[in-house]
Amino acid sequence: MENMPFTQRLIAGKSPEQLCAERAKRFADALALRQPDYIPIMLPASYFLAEYGGITHQELQDNWEKAQELLERAALDFQPDAIFGLFNSPRPSLVLGDRMTKWPGYGLPPNGSFQFVEQEFMKAEDYDAFLRDLSDWALRTYLPRAFAKLEGLRLLPPFGLWAFGHYYLPNLATYAAPPVQEALQALCQAIQLAAEDAARMNESVQRLVALGFPPHPLIGSIVEAPFDFMSDTLRGMRGIMLDIYRRPEKLLAAEQLVLEIQLEYAVNFARTTGLKNCFIPLHRGSDGFMSLEQFERFYWPQLKELMLRLIENGIYPICFYEGIWDQRLHYLKELPPGKSAGWFQRSDIFKVKEVVGDTMCIIGGMPNSLLQTGTVEEVREYTRRLCEVVGRGGGFVMCTQIGEMEGCKPELVRAWVEATREFGAY
Repeated sequence: MENMPFTQRLIAGKSPEQLCAERAKRFADALALRQPDYIPIMLPASYFLAEYGGITHQELQDNWEKAQELLERAALDFQPDAIFGLFNSPRPSLVLGDRMTKWPGYGLPPNGSFQFVEQEFMKAEDYDAFLRDLSDWALRTYLPRAFAKLEGLRLLPPFGLWAFGHYYLPNLATYAAPPVQEALQALCQAIQLAAEDAARMNESVQRLVALGFPPHPLIGSIVEAPFDFMSDTLRGMRGIMLDIYRRPEKLLAAEQLVLEIQLEYAVNFARTTGLKNCFIPLHRGSDGFMSLEQFERFYWPQLKELMLRLIENGIYPICFYEGIWDQRLHYLKELPPGKSAGWFQRSDIFKVKEVVGDTMCIIGGMPNSLLQTGTVEEVREYTRRLCEVVGRGGGFVMCTQIGEMEGCKPELVRAWVEATREFGAY
């Protein structure tokens, strides 16, 4: 037993039910800023599974059974506390003619990686309509611009006219127009595919649980910082930066509007599903995107309000602090202790521990580049330092810097997991 690797020693003689319970408790303790028995480690495998299994990224994406087989094999091989594969499916996007994404085999080579293609789907002159009736604008203006198969929706009368009840019904003839019918049929097909994908995701979770691996903490609703919501899929980088100077009040009003609808969505999602975590990927708030003065007006107050109101509703926000947040870490101390988590990409992880280690659970730490090009000795040494410094006192989930392990070498991943067990025991 003493000569057995730490990972094998930790699971020896235990049933899948026992392992699942132990691993789930590690995450629960870490997320609540408590000290678990071991630092939990999470593998966001994604395209790593394709390389691990000797298939293309497209096959991993399009062949669910093969992807699940590789996910289970990797889970049993590396024995992390949680693991997950690809985040999303291209099927609804392809059916709708999604103009903002490209996928392996669909706009990209078979071994390409998912790409978001930013565009200015919302024009500057759309603000008034956006603020007057967001739902109608989204249905009849935004969707036809963003999805090729939904262009027919622009022919519909104002959606608010449904409130006219019986007197609106003659307008249903508009829905018989071929472009509208094509849009509605595409939408129905996308809904069916999304439902199938959701069922597959649930099955994947249950199959991993049966093997002793709990659901990963990121399962739940997904929202964005209001500024990012307005930028990512609507105004784009160029448009949003111009809005800061040319129409700041309209931008602020729009941010408050999307804050409210996202909050309503996340609360309803949690009530309906029982999933109380909410993932918030952050894109424009990092050092270098805007000044601190702009951050204090357009970004942080709205994000902070969103997070606080999620917390008030019993929802646990997990933010992905993309880029570098070293100049902004002190703002995060304004959040209530033990009520949120931060996954940090390129911030100084040791400074993160120093500044917000008593405020939020810290996720991340391991540079993807080290698992791609490092040596076993380098991986072990850096893991030891992470465990001793960032893991001190609990409140730490070992993970890569991003939610993707493409290009990581299996032997280095194995050394990383083993070192986390060895140095991460409390």
